[in-house]
Amino acid sequence: MARNQDSVVLKDVRLVFKNFAGKEGKFNSAGDRNFGVLLDDKLARAMAKDGWNVKWLKPRDEGDEEQAFIRVSVSYKVRPPRVVMITSNGRTPLHEEQVEMLDWADILKVDLVISPYRWEVGENTGIKAYLKSMFVTIDEDPLEREYAAVENSSPPWDER
Repeated sequence: MARNQDSVVLKDVRLVFKNFAGKEGKFNSAGDRNFGVLLDDKLARAMAKDGWNVKWLKPRDEGDEEQAFIRVSVSYKVRPPRVVMITSNGRTPLHEEQVEMLDWADILKVDLVISPYRWEVGENTGIKAYLKSMFVTIDEDPLEREYAAVENSSPPWDER
């Protein structure tokens, strides 16, 4: 973990509970884009001590340990995050309308920066994580890699 003006840099992390589309669900209000980042125990305890809203998943199997994660919000309201998809074609910035494709992508690697939002409600305080920037390397299948260099074109029936 590296800090830059209170931001936290997380390298080669695994995402869980992806909801870049902001779909309504049991644990999500409609329009709230977010995802979870799995954290190692040492980092999770340090972040929790600093006030970050770190959660712990119960073990699935007997003998396993709890798994720490932090929920990261993806908001385009004030300062949009920079989200870049990396493929064999190079770097592709994803805009608000495109970022939901990450919900179904096969992800090989993720590096990201989260920004803190310090909140206070009554006597309760904490830090909510917001996505500042993220670089997502896609795990392409063999055909994607083979045809990556083929130029895109509109089909003949597509009259633009």
